Amino acid sequence: MIASQVPDPRPQWLLLDTPGSPDMAAALQQMFAQARSFWLFEATEWHALHEQGPLLVDLRTCPGLADLCHVDGHRWRGLLMVSDASAVALLAHLRRMLTVTFGLHRALLSYYNPNTASYFFDACDAMELSRWLGPISQLRWFGGTWADRAIGCEGWQRLYNPGLAVTPLPVEENLSAWQREKLQTRLLELHAWRWSQSSGIDYNRLWPLVQEGLTLGFSERTVLDGWVWLRLQYPDAKPVQPLVGRTQQQRLDHLRHLWQNDSGQH
Repeated sequence: MIASQVPDPRPQWLLLDTPGSPDMAAALQQMFAQARSFWLFEATEWHALHEQGPLLVDLRTCPGLADLCHVDGHRWRGLLMVSDASAVALLAHLRRMLTVTFGLHRALLSYYNPNTASYFFDACDAMELSRWLGPISQLRWFGGTWADRAIGCEGWQRLYNPGLAVTPLPVEENLSAWQREKLQTRLLELHAWRWSQSSGIDYNRLWPLVQEGLTLGFSERTVLDGWVWLRLQYPDAKPVQPLVGRTQQQRLDHLRHLWQNDSGQH
């Protein structure tokens, strides 16, 4: 992905992230009543939630909306797409992208969210991009990762379909290890960003502490939180390996006890 200004060619479609911007469906109806649109979740296993799900908008029926997206990308969140496919063909592909598997688990992939897109598509190689983008020749969105947001460098992202000869995307595509890792990183960076927002502590100070905690084996969320607070109190202390305790919480409690005692001796 590369940052871009307003690029050409003009997109024909907008996949509006209405879950991320709940008021936008009503705003679309009010400002562009003539717009041709389709609920992405309709006729899928998430049909019951289709009116709270993403909305695919044909920009050729409301050309002004594409310009508005570029002017106010924060408000009109979603993916701008260049594709010559019919609405039926494009919808079928976008709906196949929704359900993914990893191991024995199934999940909804919220690729229509610009933040998720910034992680997920960055974990795709040329072959995978060709399969995932399918009939979409170019994808654009305004956003970035949570780390980008924390340091104020979100911007326009642009992704091209390499167009390699690949088998079509199957229903319930299995995520690669790298894709799973990137989506896990998204959750961790979101957690660090929320920490930063609520505590006032700089994100760039918090994120290395999260990574250190994971390296020490503190993967449970409450234990990881406890580790970050402990590390903030004792920034120069050295973890003694191996950590003592059967559970993550016991190992953290033992480390806290050691550091508190060491601090009391000085």
